[in-house]
Amino acid sequence: MLRVFSRATTNRAVGIDISSTTVKLLELSRLRDHYRVESFGVAAIPPEVVIERDIIRPDLLGEAIKELLDKTSCKAQQAITAVSGSQAIIKVVSMPAGLSDEDLEVQLALEADQYIPYPINEVALDFEVLGPSTEKTNEIDVLVVACRLQAVQTRVEALEAAGLVPTVIDVEQYAWQRALSLFASQLPTSDVSAIAVVDVGAATTNLSVIVGDRILFTRENSFGGKQLTDAIADRYDLSISEAGFAKKYGGLPEDYELEVLNPYREALVQQISRALQFFFSSSDYTELDCLLLCGGVASLEGLVSTLEDRLLTPVFVADPVGDMSVAPDVDHEVLVRESPALVTTCGLAMRGLE
Repeated sequence: MLRVFSRATTNRAVGIDISSTTVKLLELSRLRDHYRVESFGVAAIPPEVVIERDIIRPDLLGEAIKELLDKTSCKAQQAITAVSGSQAIIKVVSMPAGLSDEDLEVQLALEADQYIPYPINEVALDFEVLGPSTEKTNEIDVLVVACRLQAVQTRVEALEAAGLVPTVIDVEQYAWQRALSLFASQLPTSDVSAIAVVDVGAATTNLSVIVGDRILFTRENSFGGKQLTDAIADRYDLSISEAGFAKKYGGLPEDYELEVLNPYREALVQQISRALQFFFSSSDYTELDCLLLCGGVASLEGLVSTLEDRLLTPVFVADPVGDMSVAPDVDHEVLVRESPALVTTCGLAMRGLE
């Protein structure tokens, strides 16, 4: 079973967000509705460890996570990580009412070939009953989430190699959805229902449209912060690590904005606009209440204003830790700088505290 909907309530939980270039760790504790950052860290991983969302070397990833745990003095043992939306199959199916969870599991496995294009023995699957069917009497709507078993196993192996106990393997989009509760004070209005979450990662840009408690649309493009890093390296004859440092901390020549930043920003805006057009053309929606930017380049100079002008939609940069208290030994300055890239990690850690 995939453990998307299992319960893992503890006093502390650590979210582990794995990308193709980095692993992020965020340990949270909770007192009623208030969260506290207990530890936090980001570490680079070798390029051969994760390729196109697939973990090739869980042993090396486990070593990187273990080093990060030691560096941050993380005390939580129960860990939550996620597969990407492109690795998961998410369907709402109708099933006869009155079945037990065990009977539902058997029935879903028997009918899995109707909506899962892999042999059932190669699939990890989980489900949650949503309620009575909106279309059929005497039936219920069931949310089914499935992915290749290997994607789950390699994540479990990496966490266990680091000495952690994997309690939930989530889906990134659900982590984003969960983290939306952190932005109530940051949203442009309290009357918000349709939100586009745009996560600009190192190699991909993911867009999900969330309406209420449903994810209506998801799209992933092979375009991310790496394109900007590569452009800086090519333009100024820098190594990739030097270009990444310059991108984050500055110090580039005067022509950087005109020759590198502006073309990249325009290309990113086009990617986001195109993804939204796919959503509008495939739904009854013609506009959104707002757009939430997260990821490593969310705070890119001029990106918010350009998107607002182009999309005619309020846009804001995610700050998931903005209203949280922070443990004294956490580097608050670094945490604030990295905050837009921690939406997934926050949502994962919150999952362990439900």
